[in-house]
Amino acid sequence: MPEALRDKATSLTTSDGVHLSALELGEGPDGVLLDHEQGYSICSFLDIGQELASRGYHVMIPEYRNHGASEEVPEDNEHIARDARAALAELKRLGAERVFVGGASCGGTTAAIVGAERTVPVVGLLIMSSPARCGGDGVAAVKTIDTPSLFVVSPGDMNGAVEKQVRELYAASAAKDKKLVIDPSGFHGTSMIHESPQGAALKDRVIRFVEAVYAR
Repeated sequence: MPEALRDKATSLTTSDGVHLSALELGEGPDGVLLDHEQGYSICSFLDIGQELASRGYHVMIPEYRNHGASEEVPEDNEHIARDARAALAELKRLGAERVFVGGASCGGTTAAIVGAERTVPVVGLLIMSSPARCGGDGVAAVKTIDTPSLFVVSPGDMNGAVEKQVRELYAASAAKDKKLVIDPSGFHGTSMIHESPQGAALKDRVIRFVEAVYAR
């Protein structure tokens, strides 16, 4: 993490007692929860998180168990929805009155799962390369989220296997305003932003989507 942001680092405790690292950026009632891919870290969404915070949003980026500086809980990656749930609860405790939830890969799935629980009003959803089921049932979750939703995937990711999963989530989504973005890069999750020639345009699209949702 950049040294300038180290005072933004915080810790969370999940319902099963696991200690997580997290990054809180910005402040105010308009929250944004960003969940990273398994095998990645807080840094996956650092650039988007900073940009959103600079535009007036209250951003929380948790780090899953067994990732980065979070607690090691051997052979326990199936409970990552608890990690997302702890981050959402902390965002609410810190003053967020409504939240845009999103993530990449399993992070998108868990964002949908905790968003569907409605512990905080959810204004929108971002899914990037997310499996239909990871840490819980993402399909069941998106069936209950009727707020604007953005689904992003690359057909070249795992030879089309990931696209199939995202399309399943998209088809199940209850949102009247939902968009499916097909990225040609072949990359997975936030790598579509960080490693693709089209990454800057996709990053801008994600940020504009969050802003548009909150402008409603």
